Amino acid sequence: MYEEERLQKIFEYVQNQTRASVHKLCQVFGVSESTIRRDLTELENRKLLKRTHGGAVCLDSVGIEPTYNEKQNKQQKEKQMIARCASGFIENGDSILIDSGTTTLCLAPLLTKFKKLTVVTNSILLMQQLSSCSNIVLICVGGILRTNTMALVGPTAEETIRRLRLDKAFLATNGIETDMGLTTPNLIEASVKARMIQASEHVYVLADHTKVGRISFAKFGTLNDIDGCITTHEIPAEQQQEFEQKGVRLYFADENQEQNGGISG
Repeated sequence: MYEEERLQKIFEYVQNQTRASVHKLCQVFGVSESTIRRDLTELENRKLLKRTHGGAVCLDSVGIEPTYNEKQNKQQKEKQMIARCASGFIENGDSILIDSGTTTLCLAPLLTKFKKLTVVTNSILLMQQLSSCSNIVLICVGGILRTNTMALVGPTAEETIRRLRLDKAFLATNGIETDMGLTTPNLIEASVKARMIQASEHVYVLADHTKVGRISFAKFGTLNDIDGCITTHEIPAEQQQEFEQKGVRLYFADENQEQNGGISG
């Protein structure tokens, strides 16, 4: 088992049990106490759990991956506002990559206004919504379906994306934080997202305020990898300043934006 895979398994074990001793983790994963202690320190440094004397305890719900259905109706108004703002970055003729996610899915109905687009996606639901759009050349990356997020992932998806060069990418995230950057609960999904960043000339993260300042398990990019984060004004001023100090441009979706998109810096 690779180190990163072991870290995820340890993290999931502690989350499921709420707490675990070093001795128990050694038994479960078949490694030495020094290895477990080092792994727990690394996970604590990532703000994913808290070390205790002789073991570790979970942090409330950090890194737990909600299902697509659980996320679908949360912050729905914000997500639609963010999508309208994001559509303002798209131009006729663009080749764009759209990640699987409940926020990025809100982009789908806004793409019909463009005369010509090429859309690459790993989202089954986005493909369904765009399948009848004559103005869109739709490319599915293929791969293994993760029903939890309705995303296609794995080596096939990554290899398809590796062969492409896109104008813009619009990515979902479970967390965006000034030190850890962009994170998501699943390693396989993080690997696909990282490949999406590499394949795109410009990268925009779509994240409602509940994702900002949050850290999940698997890192897929740094703040230097993105051109901006499209979000809403609910982010506290202190957090906004932290992102500005890191050189990250925040674009704020406005409730009064026109349906054809808009940008508020």
